[in-house]
Amino acid sequence: MTPEFTAFYGSLFEPDLLHEIEKVSHFREEEEGTDLIKVGEFIKFMPLLLSGSIKIMRADAQGDELLLYYLEKGDTCAMTLTCCMGNTKSEIHAVTETPAKLLMIPIGKMEEWSSKYKSWRNFVFNSYHTRMMEMLESIDNIAFNKMDERLENYLNDKIEVLKSKHIYTTHKDIASDLHTSRVVISRLLKRMENDGKIKLHRSFIEVL
Repeated sequence: MTPEFTAFYGSLFEPDLLHEIEKVSHFREEEEGTDLIKVGEFIKFMPLLLSGSIKIMRADAQGDELLLYYLEKGDTCAMTLTCCMGNTKSEIHAVTETPAKLLMIPIGKMEEWSSKYKSWRNFVFNSYHTRMMEMLESIDNIAFNKMDERLENYLNDKIEVLKSKHIYTTHKDIASDLHTSRVVISRLLKRMENDGKIKLHRSFIEVL
């Protein structure tokens, strides 16, 4: 088992469950920008994130996407769990935000482990709760906050995920994540720079 898995999950799961995970899972190491789950796919594996971060997005009928939340070390995705349990097609798009290491668990083990291991059952329920709270926060952000507030929240989330105040991204990518236009984002970023909140560089945004 990888050191990352042992360090995070070693004290979380029962020894027998750790042994089963080691036996049936397979390890993946992905670069930034790798599609892990696409809309319309049947999901055969549930990911456990060992390192890095993943962004979860929802697409509209035109194919434009809205950022829902990020997954970080120790997380799994409630949407994935739902699709696994119901044997339905994915409604979300998952892509690595940074280089990531994952353990892929066959979905056939989901129900078996939920009835067999209390630690797994608690992990699944806690994951549902955490992702639901993040979904509600995302909905509140869209419904009640103006775009400038949403942009500031987005940049703060990026800082937390990337562990850096230097955010390497484009205005177009930010606009895509926030489901708005590049012109709007560029104007708001320039206003934030004039207010002394950020500094715009050629290839990155520096949050002050």
